[in-house]
Amino acid sequence: MNAPERFRSFLLDDGEPRMTYAPDQRIQSAGTFSINKEDHTIGNLLRMQILRDTNCRFVGYMLPHPLVHVCNVKVETEKEATPVAVFGQAVGDLRGEVELLDRGFRDECARAREEADVSK
Repeated sequence: MNAPERFRSFLLDDGEPRMTYAPDQRIQSAGTFSINKEDHTIGNLLRMQILRDTNCRFVGYMLPHPLVHVCNVKVETEKEATPVAVFGQAVGDLRGEVELLDRGFRDECARAREEADVSK
């Protein structure tokens, strides 16, 4: 089989960066973020979060090939904001949402355990 080993799809190699940014050469307020070892999950999450930003003119993501584990996210913004700022804000917002979900889940688990202990 020619497919690479499965762990290569999610573990970074030594010295491999998690993400790189390349400004667009033709459009001043656009750039592409290449996120290593990620797939549609993070691409779609970031795309939908960045679309909420009013400074976003365009955002899209693509995976170059199923065996190449890189997610390229292209962001174009209005002149008032930079792609790096919009991307950073989206990541921060997603982090806050995940923390809120985690806290809610843990609280509900604790409540369910307490109810189970009371009913014994």
